[in-house]
Amino acid sequence: MDKKLIYIADDEINICNIIKSFLIKEGFDVETFTDGRSVLDAFNKKQADMLILDISMPEIDGYALCSLFRLKSCVPIIIVSAKDTELDKITGLKLGCDDYLTKPFSPLELIARVNSIFRRIKLDKSSIKDSKIAKIFDISINLNTKQAEANGIDLNLTVMELSLLHYLIKNRNRAVSRSELLDKVWGFEHKVETRATDDMIKRIRKKLSDAGSVLKIHTIWGFGFTIKDKE
Repeated sequence: MDKKLIYIADDEINICNIIKSFLIKEGFDVETFTDGRSVLDAFNKKQADMLILDISMPEIDGYALCSLFRLKSCVPIIIVSAKDTELDKITGLKLGCDDYLTKPFSPLELIARVNSIFRRIKLDKSSIKDSKIAKIFDISINLNTKQAEANGIDLNLTVMELSLLHYLIKNRNRAVSRSELLDKVWGFEHKVETRATDDMIKRIRKKLSDAGSVLKIHTIWGFGFTIKDKE
C-alpha cells in the first residue's frame, strides 16, 4: 500500500521537525514548509493526503489556507496553533479544518488524531458496499462520491463532517454520546480531551441551515446528540 503523504506548514522549524519525526516513525511520507505560500504552491503541484497547518505564518496564514484548500479539495486538515480561544477554534472549524490542536500539545495525541482520520476514511470506503446512499428528509448522503446534498444543494462537507452526519443518520432516533462519536467517527480508542464533536456539529448545523434544510441535530445536554426521523 502506498504511503500517505502529509504536508506540515509551521514557521517554527523545531515544531515542524518534531511533528515530522513522529509521523515518519508512523510510516508516513512528510514534507515541511515554513510559510503559507510554499505549502499552497506544493499542493497545487502535488496533492497531499493530509495537511497540518499553523495559523500564524508568513505570506498566507492558516485560516486563509483552509479557505483556499476547501475551494479545491476535501483533503483532511488539522490546525496546530498557539491560538487557544474558543473563537479561534470555531473559526478554524468553520473554515473547514477537521480538527484543531492547541500548542503546547502532545505529539502522541497529534498522531492519534492523524491515524483516526485516516482510519475513518478507510472505514467509510469499506462500508460503501453496505450502504451507498443514506436519505432522511431533504438530505441525501452518497458515501461513494463523498457528497451530501440538501434539496439538491451540495453541502460541501469535509470527510469528517460527512462521516459524523452519516453516523447520526444511521443511528437516528437514538441518543449518541460524545464518547461514542469520538470512537466511531474519529476512531479514538481511549478518551481524548477534545471538543471536536461539539465544534463539528456547530459547523454542520450552519451548512444545513445555509442550504435551507429542515434536518435538525438535537443536543442532549451532558450526553451527546440525536437525529429524529419525525420532527
